[in-house]
Amino acid sequence: MSNSILILGESGSGKSTSIRKLPYKETFIVNVIGKPLPFRGAKSHYTKLTPEGEGNYYANDNTASILKLINFVNNKRPEIKYLVLDDFGYMITNSFMRKSNQKGFDKFNEIGREVFDVLDLIGTLRDDLYIFVMMHTEIDQLGKYKPKTVGRMIDQYICIEGKFSYVFHALVLETGYKFLTNNDGVHVAKSPLGMFEEIHVDNDLLKIVKKIKDYEDSEEENGDDDASI
Repeated sequence: MSNSILILGESGSGKSTSIRKLPYKETFIVNVIGKPLPFRGAKSHYTKLTPEGEGNYYANDNTASILKLINFVNNKRPEIKYLVLDDFGYMITNSFMRKSNQKGFDKFNEIGREVFDVLDLIGTLRDDLYIFVMMHTEIDQLGKYKPKTVGRMIDQYICIEGKFSYVFHALVLETGYKFLTNNDGVHVAKSPLGMFEEIHVDNDLLKIVKKIKDYEDSEEENGDDDASI
């Protein structure tokens, strides 16, 4: 099973910039809206996918095409260890706009199915593949941040953040661009107990991967309470 990681945050909070230190020869980026990547060397390091299957960059917002690309990377590109889906939220909103003339709730059912299909697939990929799914946020009725979608129907039946073991929230603080590692009551974030010593860490996906690997490879620590059970 692949390691799926959700990166949330407002526009300009450093989500896409966090890609910058991933080894480009082992990284594939799906750019949903085709925006320029915001870090030095991106244009030369990330080249468009060719009909022959070469390259490490693909710009497309069509769900069926993205599903096909994910399967292609999983099955045909074993050298790729990091797959970035930036920004998954636009796949949802663009699909909604294309269906805007559709009356009734059928369009929401269709979009909900598209979201489910992508999230379901990325949980079944090879063990050595890390999937980074990036999304913008919005504030709900309780004043808390959540992944930005369209319509209540999707939120009612699909808890997007619940599909991920790791959720990081990109924030701009006085100390710089950071990732929140655990829920602070307002921003959605989660990571396993004891993985991070600090609640704010650098927005660096390579460091995040290293932390995950170190945590998963470490032996379980048994405290006094555990010993007495």
